[in-house]
Amino acid sequence: MVVDSKLYDILGVSPDANDAEIKKAYKKQSLANHPDKNPGDDGASQRFQEVANAYETLSDPDARAAYDRYGNADDIPGMGPGMDMDDMFASMFGNATFGFGKGRPKRAQDSVLPYDVKLEELYNGKVAHFALEKNVVCSHCQGTGGKPGAVAKDCVTCGGKGRVLQQRHAGNGMISQTMATCSLCDGKGKKYREKDQCKKCHGKCVVTAKTRLRLEIPRGGYDGQRIVFEGEGDQLPDTKPASIIFELKQKPHETFQVRNLDLLATVNIPLSEALLGFSRTILTHLDGRHIHVTKQQGEVIRPNQVDIIRGEGMMDQRYLDRRGDLFIAWNIEFPPDDWMRSMDADAFCRLLPPKRPTVPSSGDTIVDEVATLPGNMDEYGNNVGTQHQERDEFDAGEPEVQCAQQ
Repeated sequence: MVVDSKLYDILGVSPDANDAEIKKAYKKQSLANHPDKNPGDDGASQRFQEVANAYETLSDPDARAAYDRYGNADDIPGMGPGMDMDDMFASMFGNATFGFGKGRPKRAQDSVLPYDVKLEELYNGKVAHFALEKNVVCSHCQGTGGKPGAVAKDCVTCGGKGRVLQQRHAGNGMISQTMATCSLCDGKGKKYREKDQCKKCHGKCVVTAKTRLRLEIPRGGYDGQRIVFEGEGDQLPDTKPASIIFELKQKPHETFQVRNLDLLATVNIPLSEALLGFSRTILTHLDGRHIHVTKQQGEVIRPNQVDIIRGEGMMDQRYLDRRGDLFIAWNIEFPPDDWMRSMDADAFCRLLPPKRPTVPSSGDTIVDEVATLPGNMDEYGNNVGTQHQERDEFDAGEPEVQCAQQ
């Protein structure tokens, strides 16, 4: 239950109105009370401003919660004429600020830097060095932005609030109003005169400095992993320094795919090896080792067969003795159509299992000799009959029409 409904009354909504209802009411009231729509009405401008102020508070979840709890700003404990919204939220939420004015954020903005890595580098680990520039608090003025003894004055643009009201034409004669950070004082609310500014940072409170970082990618790193350098980012006066975060982006690999700790590789083998076996190196692993596999004669490899080599997957970076598995998907390469042209086909057939017999038939059986064409499963189901069209129409909600019986 709210303690004051004045702002809701201005917009003409109930205190339990949702965001969409508040926004719709704001547009309606703004249009109805716009000074251009009410020539000669001296109170239109005041009503228009009240509508904008009401919407500014009720459209922000945190500001609305504070208003519902305390009502008018004069009734909020500890808030008087000299206290702004940032001071109010600081008392409510532990010195946090929500962009209402002169307060500073408790932490500078972190920087997230994507870093492309090869799968080999994730498997084996890697060390990379970076030279970066960042903002640090000016040591000459200790982050005040002014000369020793100088006093900052309220910004003439925002009146010391750090934010200004901006108006934009939204079409159909409507004007939208939003609060924006004051560009003259960068949201501080205070500003030194040019002659009182620090000669090193020129009133900006920070200067540029170079830093070097040593990025260690652990063995068993993974795509999307974030490596955080706490406090190595930009600095602002009276705030916790930002962090620099490297986000690993794995490049596609020509041999391996990875899922969690498991690796998958497709290995091509000729039909002769699939039937007769082999003993050879099938691939080079991510650390340069040759993976040698022996398949005994008579150990037939069939189409779509997958084998597993235990313990040859990615490493768990926390438990180095734990590894995933390497999955081998065999792709059997069949010979070209004319490969037996110079061979004795009958002699070769005697080496293979016998052919399947034809389907038994009788003298009355009709045997139809047909020809086959190359195809693929993508074409399966493309031939649609009228009965299928009627079924699809029925499934889509279109009723089937039948003739009445005579």
